[in-house]
Amino acid sequence: MGEWLRGDLLAEEIKAEIQRGLESYKEKIKRPPYLVGILIGENPSSKIYLNIKKRECEKIGIKSEIVKFSEDETRENILNKINELNDNRAIDGILVQLPIPSHLDTLEIISALSPDKDVDGFHPDNVSRIFYAKPGFRPCTPFGILELLKRNNIKIEGKRAVIIGRSFIVGKPLGLMLLNENATLTFCHSKTENLKDVTSSADILIVAIGKPCFVRKDFVKQGAVVVDVGINQITDLAEFKRICGDNEKKEVQIKEKGSTLVGDVHPEVIEKASFLTPVPGGVGPLTVAMLLKNTWESFRKRENL
Repeated sequence: MGEWLRGDLLAEEIKAEIQRGLESYKEKIKRPPYLVGILIGENPSSKIYLNIKKRECEKIGIKSEIVKFSEDETRENILNKINELNDNRAIDGILVQLPIPSHLDTLEIISALSPDKDVDGFHPDNVSRIFYAKPGFRPCTPFGILELLKRNNIKIEGKRAVIIGRSFIVGKPLGLMLLNENATLTFCHSKTENLKDVTSSADILIVAIGKPCFVRKDFVKQGAVVVDVGINQITDLAEFKRICGDNEKKEVQIKEKGSTLVGDVHPEVIEKASFLTPVPGGVGPLTVAMLLKNTWESFRKRENL
């Protein structure tokens, strides 16, 4: 039986470190760090995520603002606003909440950000810095996963790491970051043949595919470290039982609250893994914590601290 690898506890530790840093510079610098989130359209999840980020900023003393655009806003207006934010000396970090409406080019919008204020780490300049193993802002979810492994003294160098999922938000940047830590890396995706044979060779298995309870015990090597990036909401009890089997706690959540959250990895994997991140309480809180850390580092750099 393995241990739960709690990202929520580490996230609180990181936020406390930032808060202590802010306190130490309070007398020297008369302004707080300042993060601006850009919301384009009416995506409900995007609204929730941005409000969570704003709330967490304010808890530790980072100023936060959400700039909203309508679903059909023109690219010219959005780009003009981004240029205005880039030029604002008081702003340390800017993020564009993804996804954005389909009539807009995501790469064009992200590329308009100043790389020095791109605290989400998706600007091509920051991505290239991962490729060349140079300092720069790292995408928050991969950054959080790497921090979780390191702070729990989980060895990466020389280990076989397998990532299921190749998104530009998690899989691809995380792969480069693991390579930079001298892991031996394999990517898996929807076209991978003999998937279980590949994943069961992993010392470190990271799953980011958006399929509830997809990875079961037979995907996992005995003693592997398993990181579950998935956050899937299930509202139907029968569907939950079909996909995830019996779980009294989560069944009660569906009955009482109308939904429950599950990861891409079935909880039974804890019986075979040495470590498994829970859902919720695993990777999710770290994503926000690393956004705050990137904003704090941008503030320090801009104020020469």
